[in-house]
Amino acid sequence: MVTIQVRIDNNTKTAVDTLFTSLGLDTSTAVRMFFTASLECDGLPFAVRRHELAPSEKTGSRSAMFGCLRGKYKMSDDFDAPLDDFKEYMR
Repeated sequence: MVTIQVRIDNNTKTAVDTLFTSLGLDTSTAVRMFFTASLECDGLPFAVRRHELAPSEKTGSRSAMFGCLRGKYKMSDDFDAPLDDFKEYMR
């Protein structure tokens, strides 16, 4: 097992920690998921573009871009339901 260190600003760290916590993840797990998806795709698991974003993408109303994983995964409507049994352990 190895440790990877990344330097990011405090605001970004706080924002991603909040985002991942709302998804039931910690930041380390989210990073491991990114690495795993990158290996599965043999590249980045999302589109990388140099062009200007469309206005709808700037406002946050865009749909998620999944790169090579698009269409392979679907979020269940009751995704969080199984976690209800473990809420007392996730404090």
